[in-house]
Amino acid sequence: MISEAAKARFAKEVAKYPADQKQSAVMACLAIVQQELGHISADSEKEVADYLGMPPIAVHEVTTFYNMYNQRPLGKYKLNVCTNLPCQLRDGAVALKHLEDKLGITMGETTADGMFTLQQSECLGACADSPVMLVNDRTMCSFMSTERLDRLIAGLRAAENK
Repeated sequence: MISEAAKARFAKEVAKYPADQKQSAVMACLAIVQQELGHISADSEKEVADYLGMPPIAVHEVTTFYNMYNQRPLGKYKLNVCTNLPCQLRDGAVALKHLEDKLGITMGETTADGMFTLQQSECLGACADSPVMLVNDRTMCSFMSTERLDRLIAGLRAAENK
């Protein structure tokens, strides 16, 4: 399931730690799997566990603790909207509801075209910029008014149509 190229990348990550602490590379190895496969399945968790000499449940605990790891196939764009209290006090719920209405899905769902998956997240560490969201676990978007959300969705759709 996991390619030899990915396992070569695992080896580079493991080399950063003392030999008796190779399981410290678990997060990096999971990120590599997700980059290659798009999500982390139970089978890929087992492969990572075997590679690192860990019990599979220990890898599963990491996968399920962090929302950056996708446990199922998602849309091309994963939109994580902060729903923690500071964002809620500054229209975080409004932003989430607007995206649900605009995309025709509810939190946790993926659009029929496979383009967007909408998720909630806990604090993204930008409370003063709320409401905030994270796109594909990499791009922080701040001050997400309904107008800015509309522009973001339109821009992502336009980028796909090129």
